Amino acid sequence: MTGPVASVHFLSGVKIVDLTQFEAGPSCTEALAWLGADVVKIENPKLGDPGRRLRPGQPDDDPYYFHMFNANKRSVAIDLKAPAGLALVKDLLRQADVCVENFAPGAIERLGLGYNTVRALNPGIIYAQIKGFGEGSPYEKNLAFDMIAQACGGTFSVTGEPDGPPKRPGISLGDTGTGMTMAITILGALYKRRETGQGCRLQVAMQDAMLHYMRINFATQGRTGRAAERGGSKVPGIRNAPMGLYPCAPGGPNDYVYIMTSRANPDHWVRLLTLMGRADLTADDRYATPADRLERESEVDAIITAWTRCHTKHEAMRAVGEAGIPAGAVLDTAELQNDSTFEDRGIMQVMRHPAHAPFKMPGWPVRIDGKPPALTASPVLGEHTEAVLGEWLGLNAQAVAALREHSAI
Repeated sequence: MTGPVASVHFLSGVKIVDLTQFEAGPSCTEALAWLGADVVKIENPKLGDPGRRLRPGQPDDDPYYFHMFNANKRSVAIDLKAPAGLALVKDLLRQADVCVENFAPGAIERLGLGYNTVRALNPGIIYAQIKGFGEGSPYEKNLAFDMIAQACGGTFSVTGEPDGPPKRPGISLGDTGTGMTMAITILGALYKRRETGQGCRLQVAMQDAMLHYMRINFATQGRTGRAAERGGSKVPGIRNAPMGLYPCAPGGPNDYVYIMTSRANPDHWVRLLTLMGRADLTADDRYATPADRLERESEVDAIITAWTRCHTKHEAMRAVGEAGIPAGAVLDTAELQNDSTFEDRGIMQVMRHPAHAPFKMPGWPVRIDGKPPALTASPVLGEHTEAVLGEWLGLNAQAVAALREHSAI
């Protein structure tokens, strides 16, 4: 494959039965698919993964959401409630290396595919489960979506202005963030299984995973003895000036640049003043030390704002960055989507789908020998049913036709 992307085969030969839906589970299995695993998504023949649609009973109403979390997979449409369909999935599980599920608590057991059942079919399988709350939690039977996990996992509590209410971070850390912790753990389990041949059961709760992403906040609590606080655009626990968002021209909703000077590098302040044409302040005792600048933080911010308002955020980021000071423009999704350098490097790729218009989306961000993995289209519902049943189970066209007659697939 030519261009800025490449086929990656790190997990070539690894077979994964994907019994996941929406985002937390699909994010996990998609990561493994990027790395070359054969991820077979088991979907309801009528409507498929609920992530294919926004409205109940309306198929494929929101393809972009589904695209994001199901690239590089194959889809097999099987009715798990039909005896022949359930038997078929069990046959697939006998061949699989990994099974991942994130149904509501108790649902996978009611379907007859709980851990003990699957382990009896395939003792070497790595059986991974993603839930909202962990076993032993008083809420372990509760349902959870991203925002529930983030609220209960602490991220709301440290997001927002210091004098305002808690807020949901603008990213789906509860879902995708949890999926990444499970994907990494599955890789570790696969590595260990090469030695032992034994499978294992992996479980992660979305609430529990959020604590992993709150480690700096817990460090702050450890130092202060108090619950970590909200800091707005500042970083709670880090007291420094200048540090924060500064408005830029022409004054749109995202026309800001973040400038961060380090207490450990006094040259940052001198470089910034020189860049802004305020070298006269480099010897001013009022701003000589980080403590002095914190004491006059509003004055410091006003000095910087007077300069940033005369520049666009891109101009400010470029100039401040080239002066050797950390700086970042606030970029929205449209700006990132339209930045051709991401596509040139393969970080954003165009999905060419048989049923939907071409769609540019983020790929896997890790470059492997200089190139990130290539994107393939998310599957049409049931697109690979016959191929997977033939490759994994050796079923011929006649056997597949018989399964269709019995409404198993």
